[in-house]
Amino acid sequence: MHIDQRLKDLSVTLIDYSVSLKRGETLYLDLIGSDGIALAREIVRAVTERGAIPYWNFFDDNLSAAFFAAADETQHRAFAEFHKKNMAACDAYIGIRSSANPFDASSVPASGQKLKRKYFWTEVHEHTRLKKKWCVLRYPNNAMAVMSKKSTEAFEDFYFRVCNIDYARFSKAMDPLQSLMARTDRVQITGPGTDISFSIKGLPPIKCDGKYNIPDGEVFTAPVRESVNGIIQYNTPTVYDGHSFANMRFEVKDGRIVDYKAEGDRAALDAIFSTDDGARFFGEFSLGLHPHVDTPMCDALFDEKIYGSLHFTPGNAYDDCNNGNKSAIHWDLVLVQTPAYGGGEIRFDGTLIRKDGEFVLEELMPLSRGALTASR
Repeated sequence: MHIDQRLKDLSVTLIDYSVSLKRGETLYLDLIGSDGIALAREIVRAVTERGAIPYWNFFDDNLSAAFFAAADETQHRAFAEFHKKNMAACDAYIGIRSSANPFDASSVPASGQKLKRKYFWTEVHEHTRLKKKWCVLRYPNNAMAVMSKKSTEAFEDFYFRVCNIDYARFSKAMDPLQSLMARTDRVQITGPGTDISFSIKGLPPIKCDGKYNIPDGEVFTAPVRESVNGIIQYNTPTVYDGHSFANMRFEVKDGRIVDYKAEGDRAALDAIFSTDDGARFFGEFSLGLHPHVDTPMCDALFDEKIYGSLHFTPGNAYDDCNNGNKSAIHWDLVLVQTPAYGGGEIRFDGTLIRKDGEFVLEELMPLSRGALTASR
């Protein structure tokens, strides 16, 4: 059987770099949708050859929606406990997501979504998976090509170009930004409809360099929880719990979102921000850096890496950069600041560090598109 070399390269990155799987260790391979079966097969083969043990699980969004829509709390809890036990038994996790329809979850009522977040997402993923070696990625399919407004072949070429970047080189280029963020107190973001400021003092910046997501390419931290004040207007579409939203706008006072507006289902939006108290506070601030990603496609895993973007995330903070905000939601909302999307500026302690999506400080030039894409 002929195997696309790009699949082999990607599986090597996932196994040897992202989760660094060793002989005798166990891998939980989570396949969501059938389109990723070719990559899953290559991972199973390669993991087995390395002397590790793969276990695999298959999820289908239609089956999941049927369960989460009808289950009561006892059933949600039992379902989560079963999957948590399996997750806890493994050393590493790779999740391949290839949903044929990103809106399948829209058939689950708000009550079912809330229970899913409370039990399945929180217990299986936040409390268990995130404590393992883990990496999550999408697999290219027709649905993603449609969302990206590319032909299937063109999207597949884009996908492998983005995912198979040299992450070790990319990681080194992130070092100056990580160092600068570690020294920074005040952040100010301005642009069309946006003027918001907050502190990141004392919260560690984390490089996302292919260890947890493929594709990857961001440096994130979290705001001091009650320090956020101002208005932010996002400019990329987003799907959450199967519902589509656009032009999200927040007014924030002392860390809390006091007003929110968006194009989309208002009842669904209200339900998301009523999940718990932490849903209206922020758990992450991040700068997108990937030189090959420049257009939103309504998929956070790609959109949050857009070169010249940022995301400012309502909901749960990660354990490795914990600002104290806890929530069952974590919603990566993206603001692109390149000229095509209206531009914008970011200042650290009053100093301009990025204008219209391009870094302006000499120390950050290794993260320019030209530097990242230059041949060695």
